[in-house]
Amino acid sequence: MTSAEPTTLVTPDMIASKGVWGPETKSYPISESDIRKWAIAVYWPETPPRIYWDADYAKTTQWGGIIAPEDFNPFAWPPERPAARASMGPVPGKKPAKGENILNGGQTDTFFIPMRPGDVITSRSRLSHWEERQGRNGLTIFAYNESEWHNQKGELVKRRISIGVRY
Repeated sequence: MTSAEPTTLVTPDMIASKGVWGPETKSYPISESDIRKWAIAVYWPETPPRIYWDADYAKTTQWGGIIAPEDFNPFAWPPERPAARASMGPVPGKKPAKGENILNGGQTDTFFIPMRPGDVITSRSRLSHWEERQGRNGLTIFAYNESEWHNQKGELVKRRISIGVRY
């Protein structure tokens, strides 16, 4: 390690925000039309499964009605863009330092109960934890951001773990 190389990439903002849930965002109520259009788009050019658009058929299933595909995003078209959220990267609004690289390390989604027409989804996020180690490109940090979606009953709909990589 050279004297110019940092001894840590962990910022004071990261330490202060570790494990702290950020502000919640609420979706508009989900409509059958939202679900139908999403399903048509993601299954195009095939016909989407009937559980996503045929109310009569959906009543005969274990769900007793239309449900949304797991990848449905009720936050996809907000009338106003939300403010940028803090993450594991450099200070929000600041460009990465010269020679600093930030990469998407991937994400894992876990689905719990399906979203349904009428649901209002609440989203929240936090910096869960990080791992820092020497890599072939020098000191590298892997930051794990966790997001959760709950419906209006407080039931967990989805959990996402996203990994940001910085070196």
